Amino acid sequence: QEDMVESGGGSVQAGGSLRLSCVASAYTYRRYCMAWFRQVPGKEHEGVASIYTLGGSTYYADSVEGRFTISQDNAKNTVYLQMNSLKPEDTAMYYCAAAYYVARVPRMSEVGAWGQGTQVTVSS
Repeated sequence: QEDMVESGGGSVQAGGSLRLSCVASAYTYRRYCMAWFRQVPGKEHEGVASIYTLGGSTYYADSVEGRFTISQDNAKNTVYLQMNSLKPEDTAMYYCAAAYYVARVPRMSEVGAWGQGTQVTVSS
């Protein structure tokens, strides 16, 4: 059984919106900070946004600040990433991650578990 399952990726034109969902096990959801990362082939994973599920604090990378919003539904052990004003450079595989809590977007080394990923493609 997978610990985290993402959904909601797809293809959209520049300026459009997508919402990603990540359903986690109750253990993972309550123990860790939940985050979204993205990866373009040949590059390292980039932390995009994170949320401290116990307190609700959120953190964003500069590249998405003001366009992306991370949120949570505690009843469903689910974290969302609402992505607005999408740009072609947002094209990547997006991964849900469970990370050790830090008061910023976590680094790869701070991630304890990964989801399987969902592709987001933004065309110009």
